[in-house]
Amino acid sequence: MRRRASRSRAALGQKALAALLGAALAAPLALTAGPARASGRYTVTPLKFTVTAGGRSCAVDADLYRPAGVDHAHPAPAVLGTNGFGGSKSDGSTDAIGKVFAERGYVALVYSGLGFGQSGCLISMDDPGIDGRAASRLVDFLGGKRAADDGTPADFVTLDAPGDPRVGMIGGSYGGAIQLATASADHRLDALAPLITWNDLAYALDPNNAVGAPQVPGAFKWQWTNGFYLAGESQPLTVPNLDPSRINSLACLHFVSDVCDTVRTLNSGSYPADRTARLLAYARSVSPAAYLRDVRAPTLLVQGQADSLFNLNEATASYRTLKAQGTPAALVWQSWGHSGGMTDPAPGELNMTQGTLEASYVGRRILAWFDHYLKQDRSAGTGPAFAYYRDWITDPAHTYATADGVPALSRTLYLSGDGKLVGDRAEVARGSRGYTNRAVPTSHSESSLTGSVGLPDPAPYDTEGTYLAWTGAALTRDLDVAGAPQATLRVVSPAAERTQNSGDAADRLVLFAKLYDVAPDGTQTLVHRLVAPVRVPDVTKSFTVTLPGIVHRYAAGHRLRFVIAASDDAYFGNRGIKPVTVVSAPGDTGVLRLPVVGG
Repeated sequence: MRRRASRSRAALGQKALAALLGAALAAPLALTAGPARASGRYTVTPLKFTVTAGGRSCAVDADLYRPAGVDHAHPAPAVLGTNGFGGSKSDGSTDAIGKVFAERGYVALVYSGLGFGQSGCLISMDDPGIDGRAASRLVDFLGGKRAADDGTPADFVTLDAPGDPRVGMIGGSYGGAIQLATASADHRLDALAPLITWNDLAYALDPNNAVGAPQVPGAFKWQWTNGFYLAGESQPLTVPNLDPSRINSLACLHFVSDVCDTVRTLNSGSYPADRTARLLAYARSVSPAAYLRDVRAPTLLVQGQADSLFNLNEATASYRTLKAQGTPAALVWQSWGHSGGMTDPAPGELNMTQGTLEASYVGRRILAWFDHYLKQDRSAGTGPAFAYYRDWITDPAHTYATADGVPALSRTLYLSGDGKLVGDRAEVARGSRGYTNRAVPTSHSESSLTGSVGLPDPAPYDTEGTYLAWTGAALTRDLDVAGAPQATLRVVSPAAERTQNSGDAADRLVLFAKLYDVAPDGTQTLVHRLVAPVRVPDVTKSFTVTLPGIVHRYAAGHRLRFVIAASDDAYFGNRGIKPVTVVSAPGDTGVLRLPVVGG
């Protein structure tokens, strides 16, 4: 019922938007450069650039920030930045990039990404061959290889070679992936700082947390995906006089067709082999996971702990790939991400709109990264390989801990047949317990979009009979976890076994793994409301689940609770009723592994 309802809402929205298409075409956008503005410390010059991207010719709307005293005889390195999804060069955090770096002596070029603000062309999800190519044309401008459409040159940027500017990129989310897409094809980029972005769009939108099952689709993250999709398709409502180069067709208004096809397949709730293969292939083709092998620019990855859209595992995967191939890289897990808190960070956390980078740990890391690689100031260190925010530390000067790398799994707990989580296999009691799913979701982790705009969201819950829980004893001292826990499970589900080879992956068993913190009074907290959807590759075999990364202190007196649930209302779940039984014995039981830090 939920799947049909969500598809109906999407269809009605698209019909309404299609009716507005004629009005959008009737008065095409006139994009012109305006006069330069001066602040005393820098000037701002609006520019436009005509680029060819995805077979279309379109304008890119940009602002050039030039510090006072920077000229051909006194050049400076440059920073290129763009917006997150749905934003533009003029939104607070993107506009702040220009101001922040111009005040620190960098030339800054801030632009609206393709399909947003007053830039033309279709939304193509930071495709390296489209968005990356367009960004490369802006690097040409900074390197003196081309002028803006009005003839404005940039002959005041430090060059490493003719046409090769000293330039870095920064931005968050959609403005983060574009950096990696551009750097994969244009090796003139010298430093990157992607914030809260994705590694694999297939995992982000349709996650399957089962280890070693990359070709098995997961559970559709329908709230996040449809929210962004409708925001893109509804642009005639928010962007008057829409540029005709931003119109695709009545069936797919403002995205490239592959995006619309992917979203429709996900909303169908069905995964036939041919369509699923195309879906996964396209989503991964526009993902850093597909092209990081070609990225050579030193990269400072920043990911948010409060982020159910792009969780910590995304940046961790990118970091490990870059390090393995010898690309200089560092990783920071800050507090905020897409799931609320972006406009009101914790004290001492990065707040780009305020422009005070020096006041936050992450801001100082970004400045030092760029000063080191762009200004070639060797006194500016690149910092530790890994750092993570700890919300249980109240002094903003000491909230971050550092390490040489992401912590390894170091603590093993066992799933006992009596529902206990024990520390020794010998303590495992024999037993079997079961649950079943219902026709509607019976567990709640979050209402994805309400948190991002500050609206209230009910506390997470699970309905009796539709989940299993294993709870540990009260902790005798604090237990600090930093990283992605893993669980290895074996379940019995004859109904799922009968359907899993139907030819449609939607018939395979789906479950949701998660970790609660249970206080002495029984109150339980789902850390950052994160869950691990799993579409079990083969229900007749054991499987391992990687949960989303967390940084959390389980305080003395609290208990850990590991849960597998039949459903979650932020995701599409099981097709049909599939009862599940879990059998435990000392020699054969599930295990939970934790990355514990601090002893």
